[in-house]
Amino acid sequence: MANAFSFDSLNQAQREAVGALDGPVMILAGAGTGKTRTVTCRIAHMLEKRIPASEILAVTFTNKAASEMRERIGGMVSKKAAAAMTVCTFHSLCVRLLRGGIDRLGYKKNFSICSHSDQVGMMKQLLVRKGGSDEKVKPDEVLSAISKAKNKGIEPGDLEDDYFANLAVAYQNELRAQNAVDFDDLLLLGEKILRENPDVRDMFRQQYKRVTVDEFQDTNSLQMQLVQQLVGEPYHVCVVGDDDQSIYGWRGAEVANILQFEKFFPNPKIIRLEENYRSTHAVLHTANSLIKHNVGRREKILRSTRGNGDPVRIVAMPGDNEEAEFIAEEIMAEKGAIGRQWEDFAVLFRTNGQSRKLELAFRERKIPYRMVGAQSFYDRREVRDILAYAQLLVSPDADVPLLRILNAPNRGIGQSTAVLATEWSREHHESVWQALCDPEFTDTLGPKARTSVQEFIALIAGAKNRIDLEKQNPADVLDALIKEMEYLPWIERACKTDSERQQRGEGIFSVVDSLRKHVEKGKNLQSFLDDSALASDREDDDLEKKQGATLITLHASKGLEFPIVFLVGLEEGFLPHSRSIVEGTKDEERRLLYVGITRAQDQLTMTYCSKRLKWGQETGCQPSSFIGELDDEHLNHTTYDDILGAAPSTDELDNFFGGLKGLLGDVE
Repeated sequence: MANAFSFDSLNQAQREAVGALDGPVMILAGAGTGKTRTVTCRIAHMLEKRIPASEILAVTFTNKAASEMRERIGGMVSKKAAAAMTVCTFHSLCVRLLRGGIDRLGYKKNFSICSHSDQVGMMKQLLVRKGGSDEKVKPDEVLSAISKAKNKGIEPGDLEDDYFANLAVAYQNELRAQNAVDFDDLLLLGEKILRENPDVRDMFRQQYKRVTVDEFQDTNSLQMQLVQQLVGEPYHVCVVGDDDQSIYGWRGAEVANILQFEKFFPNPKIIRLEENYRSTHAVLHTANSLIKHNVGRREKILRSTRGNGDPVRIVAMPGDNEEAEFIAEEIMAEKGAIGRQWEDFAVLFRTNGQSRKLELAFRERKIPYRMVGAQSFYDRREVRDILAYAQLLVSPDADVPLLRILNAPNRGIGQSTAVLATEWSREHHESVWQALCDPEFTDTLGPKARTSVQEFIALIAGAKNRIDLEKQNPADVLDALIKEMEYLPWIERACKTDSERQQRGEGIFSVVDSLRKHVEKGKNLQSFLDDSALASDREDDDLEKKQGATLITLHASKGLEFPIVFLVGLEEGFLPHSRSIVEGTKDEERRLLYVGITRAQDQLTMTYCSKRLKWGQETGCQPSSFIGELDDEHLNHTTYDDILGAAPSTDELDNFFGGLKGLLGDVE
């Protein structure tokens, strides 16, 4: 194997990290310090040291991070070695664990994984049954409370709110009845299998002798317990992260996992990466001066490899209209002046609502932009429908997908039939599918509904037999099924525009096509559904595929970088968010601002308004208390009026006339 990488290309701290292959290691990787490169080099180094690729496990938080890591290692060593390693998310690791041993916990091996939309569907049904449809309880509220409880190891029946506890128990029973698990169950049951079954635990410890966990500051206590079960002595575990960028506490992430790492694994080697290749000294000095106000953090000071750069501007704005107009105008001017790309600009904000005015200002000026966090592919109706049909071809006893498509397309099985079937299935302790197949039940229906149900049963059973008995390709069977029931023409009739029609068609094609590719790799329909369920949890909208300036929340910006950054809304109540002041989580808000500041490569402008539209009311705003914590050495405090009133500098005039000449040159 050719030498995959050279130690010469790494700085001193990175070299130390790449060389530390044994025992517990913690790499504290500050923002922009070449974390991914260091981790991939370290794994490539293991392979060079003849550690078998099959013994290496790297756990990441998103599917995107996993595939990037696999690709980068493949580029350094060989594609074959990279393929033999396991690089996956926590959730897909647990699916591997459970497909082999979930029967020890009383589930059948062919369990299905509930996507978020399945969970919402199930919770809506439970709310109706438990009288909550009148109460103003949102399914997501209950699901989020259940999720937090599961990750903290609290039993569903022990939730503080009795009504929620009641729903949580019913929800868990419903999952069990359908032999289904949700995302939190994957972690919970995965950890439980390892903890309660020494033979399974030893098997996995034998298989994965070297474990690396990326983005360690985002792990919660359950994930930490899972890592402890996976890693036995001599503890060849390496965790990589930055406590200063721990911004998911509201989701259950425990910054304590990094701060108290020594409690979990004895005498770890701790290596700090502090040389920053991303930002100027002005940006980093400002970031360092802010974060040092957090108590109990692991000390690190980011140092720039790039020189001073422009001062960081803090601009006082009269209101959010002016803020949006000002940013849009600045982007137009900068873009014209120095030949920047639209993609070089990003505007960061604390809450989604802050983007509306910016979007309007951008549209007026025809500035192309990309929003992060738009609807994901797996949330699209046609995609969810086709996946539900695919799920039935594996196990028709799954109630949630069955009820989803029972009358999609319309086949004369109305809501009332669905309710009757569901009630019957409950009383007789069977699935809805079994109820629909039961002549005793169908005899209670009118002749029209009965015929419709029988035709539906024949349709699904026929398709299932073609896969199970005739061993036909599941992709062909699914494709034929969609055509046979005329699904596409049905959903097209509800479309308002041609582009929507086209999008629906592409969505359906895309599901069948990816199933076909999956089958070509020798995998089955169940593993395709697992992959789809895991992929639907992704939060990484591919920025690279979209063009324009970026509008993005601070949370979503983590891990990204942009030459020119505008960070808006530095007001008390927005950043720090008012909730954090009540809940005492101001440290996390400070980290969030720190993450925002360290996204900027060349220029950073932060703004605050004296008034802002909130809930349709104009509200007076106070500057954020964080502004006072920033060291002034590289700051330039200014106001909207000062900038607008300032005489243009000679450089700006040259640029302006140069631009004008360019325009006139185009005319000739």
